[in-house]
Amino acid sequence: MEYSEIIEFLQDGFQLVTNYVTSPGKRTYFLYLITSLALAYYVYFKSKRKESFIAYIMHKKVWLSKSAFVDYYLIIFNSFFKLILIAPFLLFGLKLAFNTNDFLLAQFGYASFSLTTAQTLILYTISLSILNDFMTYVIHLLFHKIPFLWEFHKIHHSATSMSPFTQYRLHPIELLANNIKGILVFGFTTGVFDYLSEHQISKWTYLGVNVFSFAFYTWGANLRHSHVKLKFFSFLEYIFISPVQHQVHHSDNPKHFDKNLGSRLALWDWMFGTLIRSKQVEKITFGLGKEDNKNYVSFFQNLFMPFKNIGNFFFRKKS
Repeated sequence: MEYSEIIEFLQDGFQLVTNYVTSPGKRTYFLYLITSLALAYYVYFKSKRKESFIAYIMHKKVWLSKSAFVDYYLIIFNSFFKLILIAPFLLFGLKLAFNTNDFLLAQFGYASFSLTTAQTLILYTISLSILNDFMTYVIHLLFHKIPFLWEFHKIHHSATSMSPFTQYRLHPIELLANNIKGILVFGFTTGVFDYLSEHQISKWTYLGVNVFSFAFYTWGANLRHSHVKLKFFSFLEYIFISPVQHQVHHSDNPKHFDKNLGSRLALWDWMFGTLIRSKQVEKITFGLGKEDNKNYVSFFQNLFMPFKNIGNFFFRKKS
């Protein structure tokens, strides 16, 4: 690799890092952080805390803990990982969309009706959002229930303090699985709507449709990984996952394990019996528990511990 290529690779990687606060497609985009800050002030005001708001929201145990630095290191590492292994898969998503459209044409011929541009945008956005959310629930459930996958997902749950950037505390293997899921859902859904709309909207326009994500990101999504206890109305927590409900998901209390697995919608948890509402929980401590937390303190421990545990499991099985 030429020197100029190395420099370009590093620049692209660090561009992906800065995108976490500069890209509207990221949950930690600065505008979403600002709206979350406003909601955090509401929680602070209602709780009548004695400390200042700055001290409450910028506590060093949240932002400068060893756990927090693992979050930061994983964001940097995964940015370069995505550049190498995940970026090429985006083209596969577009190819899947074309192939899905071609398959439907071959099987059924041209559709007997065609969606208007407005209908396509609305129905496509709703369908993509619901299907993607349901598949996220399914993948999340598998990462909790299958021991092999849990070893990788454990890294996300090893956080003992949480900030908005804990959202991206993912082992590269889980990051790869999540992106493949998203690409498959995108390709299939886009292909179906391309067929139903007679190619009225380009794939890149599809990629930009994100109105539900915008609403989700601006309404406290960043508080899900935080110490700010923002609850929704009790009835609403049957439909949408509140920040506190996701904090319960990160609890080290065995009663809370494998609960509130939904990404945005609580409907799946409600339907499949994994729902806990905010009012059912009083105290939350984050992490895997005192013993397990000791094995996931550093960045390298979080990166390599899954492989060590899986290797130990197969070694014991053979012996």
